[in-house]
Amino acid sequence: MNPIDHSCSSTTLTTATQFTHALYRFTLSVGLLWGGLISAQGQAQTPAPAPTPTAAAAPANQTVWDVVRTPSAERTARLKEFAKAEGGSLSIYTSIAERDLKVIFEPFEKKYGIKVNIWRASGDSVLARTITEARGKRYTVDVFHAGAVELEALSREHLLQKVASPHFVDLTPGSLPENKEYASTQLSLWVQAYNTQAFGKNDLPKTYNDLLDPRFKGKLGYEVENVDWFVTVVKSMGEAKGLQFFKELSSGNGISVRKGHSNLTAMVASGEVPMALTVYNYMPEAFKKKGAPIDWTVLQPAVARANGVAVLKNAPHPASAALLMDYFLGEGQQVYAALDYVPTNLKVPSTLRQIKMVLVDPADSLDHRDQWKRHYEDLILKGSRP
Repeated sequence: MNPIDHSCSSTTLTTATQFTHALYRFTLSVGLLWGGLISAQGQAQTPAPAPTPTAAAAPANQTVWDVVRTPSAERTARLKEFAKAEGGSLSIYTSIAERDLKVIFEPFEKKYGIKVNIWRASGDSVLARTITEARGKRYTVDVFHAGAVELEALSREHLLQKVASPHFVDLTPGSLPENKEYASTQLSLWVQAYNTQAFGKNDLPKTYNDLLDPRFKGKLGYEVENVDWFVTVVKSMGEAKGLQFFKELSSGNGISVRKGHSNLTAMVASGEVPMALTVYNYMPEAFKKKGAPIDWTVLQPAVARANGVAVLKNAPHPASAALLMDYFLGEGQQVYAALDYVPTNLKVPSTLRQIKMVLVDPADSLDHRDQWKRHYEDLILKGSRP
């Protein structure tokens, strides 16, 4: 059994525009409040279930979009044929870590002879650019790769194309929405990184409540944008109990809020921040392999966020885009595993799957973001200590 818990999901929906605006408002408010700290320091319709993929031969008169969204034994071959007429390039907007770009995209470019033009930024930035360009009817991007929350927001803006990748059947449950407009490529697991010169293994917390012990006073770091981690932990404890936990943690031992996961990880490695509550597992691993005094542990519930890929509905190079999506979900999964991510394709082994994880639900995250805004600001941002 795959130890991933989806019990924190919600089925309450509102309109697509409200969801996206809620995400914008929250991102903006967090940014403004964080900037101030630094300076001082309708209802979305439920899509019908897609038909079960078959291995039927593709009709010769299919358009490229027919091939992209229709299961067929000849789908890959037809996509290659159409891709030859698309000019040998495509464009992607992504939040993939800069250090990983070459190792992820180079094998695809060599295999298909398709140049991938990359624009990389944070998840909220690539989301905002994609929506802004679409509203201005500027269709230049083919593929979007970012967090599942951003992908769900684009889906609700009706900007994504349903696809029929042959790799869907191999994915971890929960990796694919019913409308098949995007798919998770990898899971980023939040872990607690610590400086091994500041903490021995016997000093580490075993539960979240252990963090309330005075020995952690002034030693805890937190990445400013990790709203979903906060919400998921609170809900797993029970809302009232979870909010009380963070209130006691913030007012007692204190939380030092920092900008950037890589930056926070580097601070742990240097000893400036003895322990970070919210960095991704692969970050301390990278420092550890270089000999830095850093390691990580993971408290339960272990929270993970999915990152995924989608083809844009008005992609100028749809065949090339579909081939790239298939690569992400197929051959590219080996690359993710080598980079210490959790691959979503179950055919690719990963020891990290032994950890029981609670996945951030992208729909729930959008639906209730405004609801959690005040709690997050009061308990994490305003309660931050240098």
